[in-house]
Amino acid sequence: MKTNRIHKALLAAFLGTVLAAGTSAYADGDDSKHSHEDSSVGYIAVENQAYTQECSACHYLYLPGLLPARSWEALIKGSDKHFGENLALDDKASAEILGFLKSNSAEKTNTEWSIKIMKSVGSSTPERIMDVPWIIKEHREVKNAFKRPSVESASNCGACHTRGHEGDFETVKVPK
Repeated sequence: MKTNRIHKALLAAFLGTVLAAGTSAYADGDDSKHSHEDSSVGYIAVENQAYTQECSACHYLYLPGLLPARSWEALIKGSDKHFGENLALDDKASAEILGFLKSNSAEKTNTEWSIKIMKSVGSSTPERIMDVPWIIKEHREVKNAFKRPSVESASNCGACHTRGHEGDFETVKVPK
């Protein structure tokens, strides 16, 4: 009988710990548009040939979950004036890339970061990842690093997030 009470006490302690851990991860608020049950921190690496071919030729290959679908739509629909460049995308490539970006955007990607991104942008349509309030907040302590020659700018995510292209933004090494 004593052993049975010990087992029950251990089981209760274990379940209490599991429940506390599961809820404390999202203690900063709820977003009813997302299910927190199976969210994760990491993103899945980009696996779209058109997006990889067209976009990584000029810049870091940003993961779609870092912006809402409306932002990606604005960027692709305005591809004739993409930060001073004309991307000259044909209709087929544009449609394929936009479809990929929208189906993997922040509101469609169930990661801890995407949930925080969507919560922070509200109804705004940021055109740059570094215009997302939550991302700005996360980089506030290293903002001077963007001026270093080894980093060059805030848009060069790969300088510090060396495994970001694999979906891992937790591994960070800020270069000197």
